[in-house]
Amino acid sequence: MSAPVLDVRGLAYAYPDGHQALFGVDLHVHRGERVALLGPNGAGKTTLVLHLNGILTAGAGSVAVSGLPVEKKHIQEVRRRVGIVFQDPDDQLFMGTVRQDVAFGPANLGVRGAELDRRVMAALEQVGMAEHVDRPPHHLSFGQRRRVAVATVLAMEPEVLVLDEPSSNLDPTSRRELADILRALDVTVLMVTHDLPYALELCPRAVVLSGGTVVADGSTYDVLTDDALMRAHRLELPFGFDPRTLGPGVGTGQGTAPRRTPDTGGSVASPGTHTNPGDLT
Repeated sequence: MSAPVLDVRGLAYAYPDGHQALFGVDLHVHRGERVALLGPNGAGKTTLVLHLNGILTAGAGSVAVSGLPVEKKHIQEVRRRVGIVFQDPDDQLFMGTVRQDVAFGPANLGVRGAELDRRVMAALEQVGMAEHVDRPPHHLSFGQRRRVAVATVLAMEPEVLVLDEPSSNLDPTSRRELADILRALDVTVLMVTHDLPYALELCPRAVVLSGGTVVADGSTYDVLTDDALMRAHRLELPFGFDPRTLGPGVGTGQGTAPRRTPDTGGSVASPGTHTNPGDLT
């Protein structure tokens, strides 16, 4: 198997107030995978994600993106490679037109002229928003703004797309349209979500983070049908939804039992630089 595009080894982190958020997390994601990051509130999902593009710095352990260590000297390239789409698209859309918002990131990297125009239009075409290129973002529907927010990251031509609760506040049609877009993208996806049916639909693999450690890593179907695992880590399926009625092949390929990780206490990190994690959890 090829080297992982995301390679997290022994990652531990404590906030300046002494709160230990991560205890020796290992996570390896390979190119082209779509992986759901699941877990209860306070599990450490936010903290983990903010290490992937250097917003937070590891207290112990390491993070690498396609072999490039996430360190200060590489930070600009790391942030090009790993793009985060936040839950609220209005956190990412702040310019006067859709074109300007999508161009903002690559322009900051020095992309200009025809190449910048190409990137903007290519990103908008991937999310089905090219016809809205000159509209003000605040005139768009919520679902359209979320698609434009995805385009702002795609214009950077990232290797990894990190999505925070991508299905939240979407009507059923917008939810399906976004799923179709995500399936068509030629990019590695890490999806942080509490929407377990959406995780099953889109992500063959799921990683469960709880109490700052990885407690399971396996096929999404097998994670969601492990009743003891689900109860132990405060994961609950929506009323009336049972993955067993769909079978193990839905969205996941062949099922394999989720690997449970014993709670060993992990590493204790020295306090790192504090950054407001936002609303990723």
